[in-house]
Amino acid sequence: MAKKVLFIDRDGTLVKEPPIDYQLDAFEKLEYYPEVFTYMTKICKELDYELVMVTNQDGLGTDSFPENTFWPVQDFIIRCFANEGVVFDAVHIDRSFPSENLPTRKPGTAMLESYKDKAKYDLKNSFVLGDRLTDMELAKNLGAKGIYIMDDQSLGADEIKADKKEVEGSIALITNSWKDIYSFLKLKNRSAEIQRNTKETQINIALRLDGTGKANIQTGLHFFDHMLEQIARHGMVDLDIQVKGDLEVDEHHTIEDTAIALGEVFSKALGDKLGVERYGFYLPMDDCLAQVAIDFGGRSWLVWEANFKREKIGDMPTEMFYHFFKSFADGAKANLNIKAEGKNEHHKIEAIFKALAKAIKAAVKRDIDKLVLPSTKGIL
Repeated sequence: MAKKVLFIDRDGTLVKEPPIDYQLDAFEKLEYYPEVFTYMTKICKELDYELVMVTNQDGLGTDSFPENTFWPVQDFIIRCFANEGVVFDAVHIDRSFPSENLPTRKPGTAMLESYKDKAKYDLKNSFVLGDRLTDMELAKNLGAKGIYIMDDQSLGADEIKADKKEVEGSIALITNSWKDIYSFLKLKNRSAEIQRNTKETQINIALRLDGTGKANIQTGLHFFDHMLEQIARHGMVDLDIQVKGDLEVDEHHTIEDTAIALGEVFSKALGDKLGVERYGFYLPMDDCLAQVAIDFGGRSWLVWEANFKREKIGDMPTEMFYHFFKSFADGAKANLNIKAEGKNEHHKIEAIFKALAKAIKAAVKRDIDKLVLPSTKGIL
């Protein structure tokens, strides 16, 4: 079976990078990253990754950075990790200066050609851990994913999330916590895709439960798109929903089938449901108060206490609101209890969707230390 690899930068990731000259050439400069031993040890004991250190050490071996100042500290770091059960299978050091632009220097992959053997290594499910854009570029060049660690000299999360084409699509996690890294690696990537094609609708939905609120939604109904975006943004899930429905007939099939598929993709992404909270939310919006309680317990049910006086809100019939949530509950095998009161019809339904999003966010949250099924039945 092909091996998964953690390609780990040293400075700024395992140890703190010296803030002045960036050279870790003396023991008095050595400071380990907080909790790195605790969670690297857990990663090695509980997960199945090969560990590879990949580090740029500018000018190592020159007068500006003699070998005799580097190796005592480097060897000590390696021994300390080994004493905690963290053994690196390989250490790759590039000694060049940035101006030389050598292919061995990150983000170049010349030092790592042996890992491109698909029979031996599963790079698609491997990660590069580092505190620089070059580390994230390395991940992209390897066909892996990046875990960006915000050290003192790193770019901030907002800067990383800006439009940086060189790392687009390569970053799986941004954090300054080794506990977050361990949790991310231990918990399965809860993503799923659904295709639902009938004579009335063609639907493609991609969901990432542990997302950042990204939404790319096109159903042909603008108000419906706006409501579905609330689920992504306030539920902190990533949603891509593309729908082509027979809107020339009416909106019914598009809304109903989208709801069924959306429920099914949530059920699929939840998987074995180990460690999930399962369970509600109250949410005010101006004059309205919405209450949504959800239970991803494997049985569908809908309690609906919300009345609307208008025939449509935007281009969405209000009679379809109940039908949407009923179809979603059926697809997700979830119990939904929805109540809303207020005077403004737009606010009322938007509050319901936002409360649904918050209920979902609470229900799908997992406790990394208690990965047990939240049920006395033994099955959900």
